[in-house]
Amino acid sequence: MKKYFRPLVITSVVLIYLIIIAGAVVRMTGSGMGCPDWPKCFGYYIPPTDEAQIQWKANYEYEKGFIVILDEELRIATRDFSSTSAYNPDNWEPYTKHDYAKFNVWHTWIEYINRLVTVLSGIPILLMFILSLRFWKENRKIPIYAGITIIAMAFQAWLGKIVVDSNLLPLRITVHMLVAFIILAILLYVLFLTREKISSIKFGTTFKNILLFSTILTLIQVALGTQVRQYVDEQIKIVGEHTKSEWLSPPTFTFYIHRSFSILIVLINTWLLWYNKKMQLGISKLNWVIGLIGLEALTGILMYYFDFPFLSQPLHLVISSLLFGVQFYIILEVFKNKVIEA
Repeated sequence: MKKYFRPLVITSVVLIYLIIIAGAVVRMTGSGMGCPDWPKCFGYYIPPTDEAQIQWKANYEYEKGFIVILDEELRIATRDFSSTSAYNPDNWEPYTKHDYAKFNVWHTWIEYINRLVTVLSGIPILLMFILSLRFWKENRKIPIYAGITIIAMAFQAWLGKIVVDSNLLPLRITVHMLVAFIILAILLYVLFLTREKISSIKFGTTFKNILLFSTILTLIQVALGTQVRQYVDEQIKIVGEHTKSEWLSPPTFTFYIHRSFSILIVLINTWLLWYNKKMQLGISKLNWVIGLIGLEALTGILMYYFDFPFLSQPLHLVISSLLFGVQFYIILEVFKNKVIEA
């Protein structure tokens, strides 16, 4: 059964990236509140497809937890009951976790698909954990970190509920994204622990420290980018969805920091690539890093100077997550050996 373990880990990594992609699409389309409750959607396991389904109806069988929009407010059923010809307030109570009471079928189903991908990703991760127990005597780190992944996924699911309940509070969105990166890092570490080929190359202290610093900068960039995106969300509410030229007008101080950091990231990773070739270290993945940084810069330029072309926003985030994944795996390969002076 061990031969199925690595494919399960790889599948889990792919699904985590799908979650990040789905989350980026949710953010791009403003669908985060498409389902006002969690884990259900308007109290349903399968979300509504028409606004009539969430409006109060006479002579209808309601179940506890069903949500309707009445007088521009969310009301939740307190018990199972059959409605009569008149609305009875005793059967309902206000939904007080937030006051977002809108229905958009596209937003609802985009958010639902995002949640569905998250749930489906838990299946291979659970199977991965079960199979990891076979490695207990061989390498205990494998089942331990596989178990940590399960805990992290549960925490991420709970955090998703908190994000919805807070009506997309910016700080919680940022934490939600960073936790996805942490889960990705844990899975990559588990994958690394089961590698077959081990390189004998040793790396200097300077190279290691700069490589680690460049990866930390990527994480900082993601956090800053999330904050910039939140500003864009607020601007959209003010100027409208079709006035893209004003989404970053005026730019915030965070945006300028975000853009300046990109220059630093290019310089540092260019040095890493140069040093890698000079010393013949054989880290081919650094070419991927430079390519991904180039694509990241391109999508950033498109968003700022060409008014957010379609899919530029989710691509920007997905590329950054791919960049982090490659950088983190390089760190695992580089730090596997004892440190020697450069």
